[in-house]
Amino acid sequence: MSGNADVAGTGCSLRPMQYWFCLTHHVVEPEEGCPNKDRLGPYPTAAEAARALEKAAERTEAWDEDPVWNDDVEDK
Repeated sequence: MSGNADVAGTGCSLRPMQYWFCLTHHVVEPEEGCPNKDRLGPYPTAAEAARALEKAAERTEAWDEDPVWNDDVEDK
């Protein structure tokens, strides 16, 4: 049974639809897709999932510039 199961045949799901970005196929996937170990997410929209690699690169750049996360900074 999917995590988005229909509640009492009402067409309502238990939780909102979520999307993942598959690192193997480089596509946006719904909950049913490749194993989570091969995906980034979940994201609330397909558009946000499509930006997963871009968002990861932005975060990496920010962390690289953050002295708290930068291994090159000497302890005082």
